[in-house]
Amino acid sequence: MIIKTSQIILNNVCFYAFHGVIPQEQVVGNEFYVSMKAKVDITQIEGNDDILNSVSYADIYQSIKEEIDIKTKTLEQLALRIINRLFNDFDKIERIEFKLEKRNPPMGAIIETAGIELICDR
Repeated sequence: MIIKTSQIILNNVCFYAFHGVIPQEQVVGNEFYVSMKAKVDITQIEGNDDILNSVSYADIYQSIKEEIDIKTKTLEQLALRIINRLFNDFDKIERIEFKLEKRNPPMGAIIETAGIELICDR
């Protein structure tokens, strides 16, 4: 078998946090959703069932949560900070496809979410 690519995936992880440009958003808070794919070479784990040869999605979640807990005005800044943190914490991550969405943002529209999506290579 030839593995062409392998990714660790977190899909629509919900966090309650206090981000936004409007001061009230940083007091009341909102739901934020993170979806991401982290390209990781898992070929070393074959025949060696040791997570040290890959990246734990639980550890990825923890790094994201720690960054989500820091108040930020813009989703752009928050997304960039999270991606930088993941690259710093996990040297096995080669590429990150990252989406961050805010539920029902205060913009006078009937909208489920608004957000940002980034694809970054190490």
